[in-house]
Amino acid sequence: MERLKNEFLAELAERLAKHQEKNAILKEYDVHLDEFLASLPDLGDETEIRNQIYSKIGTPEEIAAMWKEELSVTPSKMKWLFVAVNIVFFGGGSVLTLAHNLFEWNWLTSIWAQLTSIPIIIALIYLFFWALLGYEIGRGFGHSGKKLLKGTFFLALIPNITLMILTVFQIIPHRWFYPLLTKTFILLCILFTLLLYPVCLISFKWGKKASV
Repeated sequence: MERLKNEFLAELAERLAKHQEKNAILKEYDVHLDEFLASLPDLGDETEIRNQIYSKIGTPEEIAAMWKEELSVTPSKMKWLFVAVNIVFFGGGSVLTLAHNLFEWNWLTSIWAQLTSIPIIIALIYLFFWALLGYEIGRGFGHSGKKLLKGTFFLALIPNITLMILTVFQIIPHRWFYPLLTKTFILLCILFTLLLYPVCLISFKWGKKASV
């Protein structure tokens, strides 16, 4: 089995050529192959073992092609995509809040009432967005994506922190958020904010494993 693993990694290394993450990719597949081969019964037939490896993990050619395709998604594009989406979330919410407080439109009041009645669901959807952030960076960039995750997280968090500061110092009137702005809701916001980075890290690990 060791010989099969070495042959697999050697072919993968050759096909990756000068890929910038070549060493990290080979290291991850080395560990993954060890885990997979250890789970197999003692088949004895190398051809059958090789077929199972290809079926479960993929051929070196397929893996190399996948990683070369990932290069088209640059760290910069990924970072600014999630930052932009978070800004859209906050921008949309800000426009809705401002319009609700400035205009007496019945349809807008109805939408506001429905949204403010399900704050937990909205918070869970938003938490899913941050989980997706970690997963996609882990899947797209593997081990090398850890630094990208940190940079993207803290940059994307700026609108959250800005809103908290504006609200705490009442630069934005509390009555604008009625009936949301209660002690319970504030505590939930703080709790969810503290959970964002751990959620990103956990989903990052899942995404990194899925990339192998």
